[in-house]
Amino acid sequence: MTSVQNHIDQNIDIFKKQLFEFLRIPSISTDPDRNADVLKAASFLKNQLDAIGMDDVQLYETKGHPIVYAEKCPHKDRRPTVLIYGHYDVQPPDPIELWETSPFEPTVRNGRVYARGASDDKGQSFTHIKSIESFLKTGTELPVNVKYLLEGEEEIGSPNLIPFIQEHKAMLECDMVLISDTAMFGEDQPSITYGLRGLAYMEVEVKGPNRDLHSGVYGGAVENPANVMATIIAKLKNEDGVIQIDGFYDDVKPLTKADREAYERLPFDEESYKKELDIKKVHGEAGYSTLERASARPTLDVNGLWSGYQGKGAKTVLPAKAGAKISMRLVPDQHPGTIAEKFATHVKKIAPDTVTVEVTSHHGGHPVVVDFDFYGIKAAARAFGNIYEKEVLFSREGGSIPIVADFKKVLGVNSILMGFGLTKDALHSPNESFSLRDFHRGIKTSAEFLRILPDYA
Repeated sequence: MTSVQNHIDQNIDIFKKQLFEFLRIPSISTDPDRNADVLKAASFLKNQLDAIGMDDVQLYETKGHPIVYAEKCPHKDRRPTVLIYGHYDVQPPDPIELWETSPFEPTVRNGRVYARGASDDKGQSFTHIKSIESFLKTGTELPVNVKYLLEGEEEIGSPNLIPFIQEHKAMLECDMVLISDTAMFGEDQPSITYGLRGLAYMEVEVKGPNRDLHSGVYGGAVENPANVMATIIAKLKNEDGVIQIDGFYDDVKPLTKADREAYERLPFDEESYKKELDIKKVHGEAGYSTLERASARPTLDVNGLWSGYQGKGAKTVLPAKAGAKISMRLVPDQHPGTIAEKFATHVKKIAPDTVTVEVTSHHGGHPVVVDFDFYGIKAAARAFGNIYEKEVLFSREGGSIPIVADFKKVLGVNSILMGFGLTKDALHSPNESFSLRDFHRGIKTSAEFLRILPDYA
């Protein structure tokens, strides 16, 4: 195994250059004008997997963007099979003007590479290609069976991934899924994410008159959709942060003693948290800590809000309609479909009959929590500890990776969330970045995990 780790150290500059080449591809899955670039990113990965000596390297077409698959299974049923999942699509870089450097020209500053997709998820998922390469190029026996499943639609809800998994269930059979698309708890503080929140994403549109009206002529006689939207939103939560939707908390699974003890062990500094965000006070559901609110309790947030005149200066208009996009993060055992229905019913119930309200459910995902006792988590914790030389902590994350619950449902396996990113990586924001030191350590940790996993099986 020393030869594998030495190979990683000796070739890290080459690995970085290859990562930068990957990051230069603007694989924005939500933009149809970038379809050719998304395909280019898929082809880049296929070529990488071919070059390192993987077997059965395939680029599968879907109704949307392609899925890249490869495998190397020297042990068949005699040792664990690890399915490595990642995504090669990225979020749009907007607003461009807030980027200090071009989002698709990787730039290194202070030991970090700045580019869209640097951390989410190109940089993190690429670590596992380089770790496997380091086994194969040194002639070291791969300790376990490995399969890759790399998609190009994660940022748009993975609409074609579940049908693909269902259709290729036998091909994707495994003992666990390895994912690096989460954050460590802090710099030089490795942690394993054992829980993710689910998601129900909604859009509300309030329609009033058949056109924008003069607010002086019609104001006071015709209902204003913008005012109605503001009232609806104000009634969704109370002052204590408790969501007011009927039945919203019915299926919420309470935090266990072990959950709360894991939170207490995390070195969270609330003053630093507020300083980093430039806020005076935190706010959230009464009775829970900031970390619990941010990762283990359900939430409701307005993500977008629009109506009326948006230009410079003044225009006295009574808008014909108003819209809002609202996301709800869910926890075990909430079901996104059930919550979406309850949301729609509640909004229509509290809306006045002077307007028309339309509620649309966009994508959603199930929450998931992995048992601390799962042998894959134990192996991952030891691998982190061996490379980072620090005790590993366990945390739940507020974000959602819907495919984790789907892997459990369709393939019947747990996922290991081996994240190497940090919250300061600015995912989905301008100036996204990824620590090159953690890119290096991520490759080494991945290799170490694969080496010791058979000891835990």
